[in-house]
Amino acid sequence: MSSSTAHGRDARGRRPPSPLEQIAELLAEPADVPAEPSTGYLDLLGRRAGPAPTLAQRVMQSTFLPRIYERVWRPVGFNIAKGWPFGPDTAEEHALARDWLGLGQPGDAGPAATVLDVACGPGNVTRALAAGVAENGLVVGLDASRTMLAEAVAQPTPAPGRAAIGYVRGNAVDLPFRDGCFDAVCCFGALYLFDDPWAALDAMTRVLKPGGRLVILTSRRPDLPLSRAGGELVRAVVGMRMFGDREITRALIDRGLTGIRQRRYPLMQLVGARRAGPGAG
Repeated sequence: MSSSTAHGRDARGRRPPSPLEQIAELLAEPADVPAEPSTGYLDLLGRRAGPAPTLAQRVMQSTFLPRIYERVWRPVGFNIAKGWPFGPDTAEEHALARDWLGLGQPGDAGPAATVLDVACGPGNVTRALAAGVAENGLVVGLDASRTMLAEAVAQPTPAPGRAAIGYVRGNAVDLPFRDGCFDAVCCFGALYLFDDPWAALDAMTRVLKPGGRLVILTSRRPDLPLSRAGGELVRAVVGMRMFGDREITRALIDRGLTGIRQRRYPLMQLVGARRAGPGAG
């Protein structure tokens, strides 16, 4: 926090709230939140049973993938899907996300925003967003996978002068936060894995403040002969949905979002929008 001293106390000797204690204030339902749980993240799911995971979801929840996700899986798979070497690389993708979300860039002061990274995985995008948020802001990474979150909390903390980061194990389709409590919401590389992506978009819209910004990086089904049939086959076999060029933009418009922007790549698309309200012009 900006008012804390070198010993982690404010001018009155009080300990500033931890990132997880700050997150607790954003929850729709009260939760008993230890300042430093043994897992390093706030677990709102516990041992609750969910629907049987698809093949793609099982891979994301494995113990092996988090170890290679940021160094191998993410840059190789996503960059190819974005049309490497012609599409943006990971650094350019992160810079674009910060720009569309109204955040700063590394070296800028950045706003003191409250930001949500939905389906954060090992926290690679979460940390990239925090690089554009001032130190009295907060960036929250949410994921359902214990193995991904364990990798996320093991990564270095943000540099001095940047926002605090806290992680939550929760349901991306039914976000556990109050209405209108985030300045920006990001969901990169996950919407196509959700059992109900449209309910997830409802939830992301709900937790945005009026004027808040949303950015989504998701799959794209090329407009080619037999592409729809191929997309349905991918969904049936591995549980990954391929979205058409107008599916996401139309869904955001239907939910009252404005300022729609879209970049299309061979097998991915980046879509941004704002929730109607003050500052959304």
